[in-house]
Amino acid sequence: MMRIGVVSDTHGHIENLKEALKALSEMKIEVFCHLGDDYDDMRDVNVPSEIQVIQVPGVFSEYYKDPNIPNRLIMQWEGKSFLLTHTRTSHKNDLKEDPDPEELLEKGKVNAVLYGHTHIPAIIMEGKSFLFNPGHLKDGDKKGFPPTFGLISVENDHITAQIFELKTQKILYQAKLIFIA
Repeated sequence: MMRIGVVSDTHGHIENLKEALKALSEMKIEVFCHLGDDYDDMRDVNVPSEIQVIQVPGVFSEYYKDPNIPNRLIMQWEGKSFLLTHTRTSHKNDLKEDPDPEELLEKGKVNAVLYGHTHIPAIIMEGKSFLFNPGHLKDGDKKGFPPTFGLISVENDHITAQIFELKTQKILYQAKLIFIA
């Protein structure tokens, strides 16, 4: 089994980012994904050396226009494919070589899309794939959702997705996607 910690939209709330990373480290994650806004926030946290960090920039970040920094990544974990992106759809600031999330989903090229941007925690089934937004890590947000973070567990025939409230560390949302041969 592989465990992946997922955060997005930290917007400079470093203490909350550290708290989420600590909680996820205790859950024995192997990978920590930051899905943008703000890309540089990861500079201010110490990630244990055994945890791989993967991040993508937010669509309005200066890094989003840098062709040397991928705006979207397709990762393979335990035989399942995941798109890491700040938005679940194409964006006007995309570079020409950026993959189109909607096309990847429509053609069944990914099992999951991990995204941020909306600040709304969500686990949504779409066809044979799911969309996963861990929410945000701001102290307060105009959309009314508390700070949250996510955990993805990948095994041979299934993916479990969970979203936790930061302050209570209680599960707010949970889903399991089972792959039938």
